[in-house]
Parts: sequence; structure tokens; C-alpha cells
Amino acid sequence: MNDKEQLVLQSIRENPYLSQQDMAEKLNMSRPALANIISGLIKKGEIIGRAYVLPEKQAILTIGGANVDRKLHITNKVQLATSNPVTASESVGGVARNIAENLGRLGNQVKLLTTLGQDADAQMIEQASRAFIELDVIEKLEAEQTGSYTAVLDKDGELVIALANMAIYDALTPKLLEKHTATLVNAAAIVIDLNCPKETVVYVQQVAKERNIPLVIVPVSSPKMNRMPDDLQGVSYFICNRDEAETYLNMTLDGEASYKEAVRALLQKGVAHVVLTLGEQGVIVGDNEGLQNYAAYAIEDVKDVTGAGDAFVSATLHGVMQGDTLHEAVQFALYHAAKTLQANTTVRPVTQNEYNNWRNS
Repeated sequence: MNDKEQLVLQSIRENPYLSQQDMAEKLNMSRPALANIISGLIKKGEIIGRAYVLPEKQAILTIGGANVDRKLHITNKVQLATSNPVTASESVGGVARNIAENLGRLGNQVKLLTTLGQDADAQMIEQASRAFIELDVIEKLEAEQTGSYTAVLDKDGELVIALANMAIYDALTPKLLEKHTATLVNAAAIVIDLNCPKETVVYVQQVAKERNIPLVIVPVSSPKMNRMPDDLQGVSYFICNRDEAETYLNMTLDGEASYKEAVRALLQKGVAHVVLTLGEQGVIVGDNEGLQNYAAYAIEDVKDVTGAGDAFVSATLHGVMQGDTLHEAVQFALYHAAKTLQANTTVRPVTQNEYNNWRNS
């Protein structure tokens, strides 16, 4: 065992009834880091049970993609059907994982439920995530490749084409989720992305509805909108962009009137709150109190667009979980997304203090 594992074991011996939060504070480490150490000790057989085996209800659960992002930045004008000089970078990503890290950095307790291979990419994801996310409900699959996403960006940071190897998420079935029922039904909120099969999205929708758990559905791309449930009953927040709304509703969105028509159509499907994101045109928020437009921040120096949507979703949920109205939360989300567009990383180092400072400014 390493030094940190020995410290944790000693703390448990001294007081087996200590909560993970109190133990984390005592040992001067983050709660996700402590949870991952305890999970490792259980697997090693050093811990065989807990003083009280009760479900924990504080964690936000994110379900869906966790993969390695590879970004290729074309240095000159894009030329099709030939070689283009690029600079390359590699980082961890995945919609559910990115949202989880954002939420963790903002001070939330968050768990990630996903499928990984038993390969170097999986190790990279775990190493980069464990400080902010509890990883004890991740499923490791033999003979499967960890998901990967390769984005080709032009010299201005705009996406040219993206390549996604996401077959491993087909294993995120209702049967697999049933193994983690205690985590699912005791979540403070659930976020699910459309890397999951439709049957899984519907299953989680029903659990959330029956248990009155706040549920956020996050599309990944227009081609995956066929994984959306047929209705949105039991969905608390549906956050999508224009292309995704067009695909789901089978309608053309080409101006303000059609945008608002789309938001109303989504509300009619049963969702409590809709946020339609429109890039530089801002967002439209809709619920039973009506529709409201919010302007986007003007950004001159865009470094990368790939993490902005995940930042927006996580900041919206964070604000709501902190007691903000959705309209207040969306304004922080626009700020956080703008800052992410200017960052060189998919998830920027946002903190709870930054949120507090923004809120009090």
C-alpha cells in the first residue's frame, strides 16, 4: 500500500463511523480522491464493509461518454483531399466526463458512470479525472477499446470534421445500470448524454420520474438525436443546439420566430425547462413562465470550441443546484462557456470561488 492508502486505513481504524467528507477534510484531500482510494482498498480486500451501509444522496451522477480527445489544428488554410500540416494535442474528454469534471471543479460531489476498456487510454482518463470525480461506478470491459474523439480544427479554432470511436458505449445498457441501482436512485441529480443507447435513456428517464430526481438530457450531436425518448415527461432540463432541435423536431429553424416555436414544441413534449443554444446569437430559455432571450458574450480570441457546450451544461446545473433560478444559472453558464472558448483546455480550471465572485459582482 502507498502512504495515502495507509493514512486512510488508519483513519478508518480510529473512527469507522466517520463520513467521507469529514475524513477528506481531516486528511486534507478532496472527497473524490478519498472515494477512489477507498474503492481501491475494497478491491484489495483491505476494507470489507462499512460501519453503516446506507446510500449516499449527495452526489450528482453523470452517465455517458468518457474518452480521449485528440485535436489536430491545421496551421494554414484547409485543403481537402490532400495533406494538411497540423499541430497535435491529446487530452481526456467525453460529454458526461467533461460535465462531471466541470461540476467537480465547482465543488459538487459527482460520480461518473461509464464504460472503459482495459487500455492505456482508460488509465489516462482515470488519472486525469480522479481529483474531481468519484470513479467507483465505472465499468471496465475486456476486449473493448476505450472511446476516442478526434477533432480537426482550422487555424481559427473552428471544427472542420470530427471522428468518433464510441462503440463501447453500446454496453451502457439498462442491465448494466441495474448493477448500480443504489447510486442511481439516490442521486441528487442525473445527467445523461446520448452516447447511451435509447433504451438506456428511456430507462433513466423512468427512474428519474418515479423518484422525482432532477434529470438533464444532453445531446451529443445531431446524428444521435434518434436516441432521444419519444416524449420528455420526467425530464427537468433539456439543453440542445439549433441543429439538434431541428433533427429531433423535424423542422427548419431559420430565425427568431422558428426558434421560439421549437422551444414551445419541446415544452409540449413534457420537459419542465428548455434551453436552446444558438452560438453567437445567445440562448433562449423556456418554461411554464414563458420564454426569455439571453445574449452571448462577445469573444474575439476563440482558442477552441469543443468544450464550451459541456461547460454551459455543467454551469447551468451547478447554478440550479446552488439555489439559483434557471435564468440566473444560464447567465453564469454563458460566462463560463465564453471563458472556456478562450481556454486551451477542454475543461478550464473553474472554481467555486469564481462562481461566488461572479454571483456577487
